[in-house]
Amino acid sequence: MTDSVTPALPPHSDGVNLCLAELLHYKNKTVRWLPPAQSVWSQLNGHHQSRRKGRGMNFSEVRPYQPGDDIRAIDWRVTARTGKTHTKLFTEEREQPVMLLVDMSASMQFGSQLMLKSVQAAHFASLLSWLAVSEQDRIGAMIYTGSTLIECKPTARQQGPLRVINALIDAHRQHLMLSHSATQPQTRLPFADALKHLHHLCPKGSEIVILSDFYQLAMTDKRRLSQLRQHNRIQFVQLFDPLESGQTAFSGTAYVADQEKTAWLDFSSQKTRQGLNEQYQQLQAFLHSLCKSLAIPLHPLSAAIPLMMQLGMAQNGRNAESGNNGSAS
Repeated sequence: MTDSVTPALPPHSDGVNLCLAELLHYKNKTVRWLPPAQSVWSQLNGHHQSRRKGRGMNFSEVRPYQPGDDIRAIDWRVTARTGKTHTKLFTEEREQPVMLLVDMSASMQFGSQLMLKSVQAAHFASLLSWLAVSEQDRIGAMIYTGSTLIECKPTARQQGPLRVINALIDAHRQHLMLSHSATQPQTRLPFADALKHLHHLCPKGSEIVILSDFYQLAMTDKRRLSQLRQHNRIQFVQLFDPLESGQTAFSGTAYVADQEKTAWLDFSSQKTRQGLNEQYQQLQAFLHSLCKSLAIPLHPLSAAIPLMMQLGMAQNGRNAESGNNGSAS
């Protein structure tokens, strides 16, 4: 692959480490997704557009119908039970706390082309944080390292994003230092514990975004996710690297390690590539099945393409499609 077509790293980024300037870069990128523009989720999904969930109304009480009330708000169940027309009252939803669960565990410390999956997760977490406070929402986060949990309670204004991105930088730096250290932690924290703490930390009515490769997710976590979804809106963002599905121009032998095992893999072998692809497809089938059963949107995010380029590619794809449709009509 020539340099002319190789995606460039975002400003201030080396693809492995995290710094403050690197994540502050996304502060001025949020304007393109502020209302009435399309949401960042519809752009991330390309042609599969998702409906933007804007400010809504929270149910307050039911009272007898009065002249001038909106007939669309009539509570037909209470009306049928009492024999008198009743209407629902609502209060405007002033804010929607946004809670991020960012996976920084060992499997996320991997990248074969442009950057580590954990670095890309931090980039998107930063963008979402600045976007949340731009919409007058509070932003909070929980960072899962595989052995510890780092909490950032929901906070408004610039304090919120700054607290989140500083926690991401510290957690990422400590994890990289630990991975190069001779002493490894013996205690491992299940991903289920992160979901449990998230349930206690986030206020009801939150927008929950989980950024992970989901290798730590298990079917037994479905119950906890179902509980979280009862009072919140959940989005899954799956970080992936092309090598995980056997896609690579490399044809030599490489040493691959994770928290459970290490091995030499021959990427010139079709068997190796096929084995990787089968393992990846099993994960995809599990994720899609779980998300479908819980009605949780699943958004893919590659570590081999800069974040803004992926969002731009999605937008350009829709513009091209609109142009083609227009010329054909």
